[in-house]
Amino acid sequence: MTVRRLIARFTQQEDLNFLLTNRIPRAALTRFMGWFSKIENPFVRDASIACWRLFSDLDLSEARRTDFKSLHDCFTRELRPGLRPVDPDPHLVASPSDGIIGAFGRIADTELFQIKGAPYSLLDLLGDPALVEQHRNGRFLTLRLTSSMYHRFHAPYDCRIEKVTFIHGDVWNVNPIALKRVERLFCKNERAVLQARLPSGEALTLVPVAAILVASIRLHFLDRTLNAQSRGPTVFACDAKARKGDELGWFEHGSTIIVLAPEHFEFCDNVAEGERIRAGERLLRKP
Repeated sequence: MTVRRLIARFTQQEDLNFLLTNRIPRAALTRFMGWFSKIENPFVRDASIACWRLFSDLDLSEARRTDFKSLHDCFTRELRPGLRPVDPDPHLVASPSDGIIGAFGRIADTELFQIKGAPYSLLDLLGDPALVEQHRNGRFLTLRLTSSMYHRFHAPYDCRIEKVTFIHGDVWNVNPIALKRVERLFCKNERAVLQARLPSGEALTLVPVAAILVASIRLHFLDRTLNAQSRGPTVFACDAKARKGDELGWFEHGSTIIVLAPEHFEFCDNVAEGERIRAGERLLRKP
């Protein structure tokens, strides 16, 4: 097969993937999935999980329990104790979740990238000029959670969460194909901006971004689930202390977390685009 034909076939596959996962009533399908996944019926649960296994690399061997009440219960499963030990080095910021490392690097003034050649601005992402100033010329890293991954996320360092802003938006897929085709995708999707302060006073911000079939982000310290019913932007003032590795919440299904750190932080040597990382593993080194 010629190179031209291979490229044409690959493009056709991308077109089909984008069509099936984005050119559909995304919001309606997401609301339906939110309802359907919580049905506590053994037949619905077993059939749904079996279908999920068929189209993904779902592995439940790490799950704390396997007697799930529903598909949602399986999505948001806990792991057996000790499976995600947090790196104890006080100079290291840990990964907040399992994920595949996407774009990362230095924020050029206030510009960062969803993939190479696809820029977006901190202001569009965060919606807060004061927070933008705290991360100007800083560091950013994107973690993509696939549907089969462990969906809970954790505090990457000892911190105090001072404010959460929920920004209402769309539910585009966040896979690499969509990131190539939808400009400023992370700035269009529903997201929560978690503003945290380290003991040293430095700002560390996590931005969980929802996606199709997800659009629900559970935050334990607010005792609240943020979703399409949470019209935004909505600001939640808080003063929640978290120790490194503490569970902060979960995604329903899978999505993305963007980590924003100060400019003098450096990426650890295990950080590379396309690499898988687990919650608790080293991510950034602070002076």
